[in-house]
Amino acid sequence: MTPLLPSAYPPSTAPLLAAISLPISIAIILNRIRATMTRQARLSSIRLSNAETISRMPGTPVAVFVGGTSGIGQGMAEAFARWRGGRAHIVIVGRNEDAAADILAHLPKPSRDGEQASTNWTHEFIPCDVSLMSKVHAASQLIASKYSKVNFLILSAGFLSTTGRDETSEGLDKKLALHYYSRWKLICELEPALRKAKGEGEEARVLSILVAGKGARLDLEDLGLEKRYSAARVRGQAITYNDYMIESFYARNPEITFTHAHPGGVDTPLMDVSPSPWMRAMAYVVLPIFRPLLTSKEDCAEYMWHGLLENAGAMPRRIRWDGTVIDDASWSGDEEAGRILWEHTEKATTVEG
Repeated sequence: MTPLLPSAYPPSTAPLLAAISLPISIAIILNRIRATMTRQARLSSIRLSNAETISRMPGTPVAVFVGGTSGIGQGMAEAFARWRGGRAHIVIVGRNEDAAADILAHLPKPSRDGEQASTNWTHEFIPCDVSLMSKVHAASQLIASKYSKVNFLILSAGFLSTTGRDETSEGLDKKLALHYYSRWKLICELEPALRKAKGEGEEARVLSILVAGKGARLDLEDLGLEKRYSAARVRGQAITYNDYMIESFYARNPEITFTHAHPGGVDTPLMDVSPSPWMRAMAYVVLPIFRPLLTSKEDCAEYMWHGLLENAGAMPRRIRWDGTVIDDASWSGDEEAGRILWEHTEKATTVEG
């Protein structure tokens, strides 16, 4: 009979190992508890600051949420409405009309007492497939016709997919169309409304939510990725395009704040609605396991608003998941490269007819 293998440690060492490992385990648990308590305390402070800042805004601010029918955009729209007590023009832009109707129905409405009796507020949905520049143009024109100013423009539309290049009917890659081209076009077409808000002494801020700080070197030889395409390349280029986007628009509008955010891991339905079948299947396995490690869309919304509101001065900035500024070097900043990308984007997003 083959003898049993000896234990990795002699029995006499077990009490010693227990005596060593127990304090270490307790220390790790206590550190995690302290970190959680610190994070919750900071989040509570952020909630109060956000609510105070937004609730004190004069008049009836206009906030446009592109991609606001779910996820972070939804969380930011709901938080904004709550802080304002419904006293704002809130515009949700997206494809899911049923989801938008449910969100709008549950937004707080101004009471009939005192100042809030004013009917000068609207909560509305504008349907738009933001992967198509013609639809983006139409939605932008509709917004501009209804609202002469825009105080906040929140851009969060996107999707997860590992498939190859998927061209829209307009010849753009769908991922780049959602994560970059549509955002650039929305800012460009609503630029006069943002300028008007600032000209009247009000807030004018733009937030693009993607993955700030994780970009790749700009490939000027393959703008739009028609030559070489991969999931990694489209991700890296889209991020850097967004960095250049906020820098270029800030150069044209130094009085307006442009921010690119990295929200980190957030509990959103991106995997559930992915066009990739295997990713949708993985959502049922992965999300329940990792959900405790993800930030809720409500908490993420607080951090995103904090990063957009609290950092002083109008400038192009990149922020982390908690709203703090990313100071690390990026692949952007080259004026000539920015000019070339701008000209490419202008041409790519031009709507014929």
